[in-house]
Amino acid sequence: MRAATIILGLALALPLLAQSKDDVIYPRGTAPAGAPSATESGRTNTFLLLGTAAVAAAAGWWLWQKRRAAGVSGQAARLNIVESRSLGSRQYLVVADYDGRKFLLGVCPGSIAMLTPLDGTETPGK
Repeated sequence: MRAATIILGLALALPLLAQSKDDVIYPRGTAPAGAPSATESGRTNTFLLLGTAAVAAAAGWWLWQKRRAAGVSGQAARLNIVESRSLGSRQYLVVADYDGRKFLLGVCPGSIAMLTPLDGTETPGK
């Protein structure tokens, strides 16, 4: 997260760092003979703007991918719902996976009950 913030900050500051303090802006048609042409300066600014946008987009994509993979807490998700089936009347069977172990859960409006682990080692209540 911190690296993405630094990259994004640098991408946004790049145009400010690239501009010289000696640059003089002349009104259209009044530049002296030795001044750089507006089209040359415009092309440089366009490429600088496109480069900054590309760096910002890459940093945003990287941050989005990292947050999506890590979840909200910053750690990889250990609990996943593998599958669920409706039994009607707001009742469901759910297969939940936690750290590679699968469990069959019964879900109704007032409760959630573990019916059995699906690795075949034991049954609840025995």
